[in-house]
Amino acid sequence: MTTTTTPTDIETTVVESLKTFGANADDVTREATWEDIDVDSLDLAELAQVVEDEHGVVMGGDDMKQIKTVGDAIDFITEKKSATA
Repeated sequence: MTTTTTPTDIETTVVESLKTFGANADDVTREATWEDIDVDSLDLAELAQVVEDEHGVVMGGDDMKQIKTVGDAIDFITEKKSATA
């Protein structure tokens, strides 16, 4: 049985991952930048791994350079996931 990943599932993965990296839950909004929530490059590398494991979407270094906010990340993953569905 195939399960469908929704944008809400992706958002939950991203937000929950960021919280485990130490980001304050109240600060993790779609508009929040990595700097706003004190997420560094090692956290972003770990986020990329979580996303690949959970959703099968590869987020390369060049992709990560273009992603500036939590919302950018969610939209990128959702778009990539839709393209492979």
